[in-house]
Amino acid sequence: MTQQNPVMRLCISCRKTYDRNNLLKITNDHKHGIMFFKGMGRSAYICKSKKCYSDSKIKKKLQKALKIFLKPEFIEIFEKEITSFNDYPNKGI
Repeated sequence: MTQQNPVMRLCISCRKTYDRNNLLKITNDHKHGIMFFKGMGRSAYICKSKKCYSDSKIKKKLQKALKIFLKPEFIEIFEKEITSFNDYPNKGI
């Protein structure tokens, strides 16, 4: 039996590489729009660091990574998701 390497992804804010299971996944699903932790399509990942998710330019970085315009109410939903994400230390995808 071979041991598989963890899937590594890049945080769009700090530009560091982490295991995919330790990152918040935001996906621009082609049918359902913006989704957290699931969906198929263009995705962006943000680490659990407060510095990264409270960055003043995070909305612009997400828009560029997902290639979509984010509405102002998205930030409220994003803040709720990131607080619930930080409550669970090993939340997987």
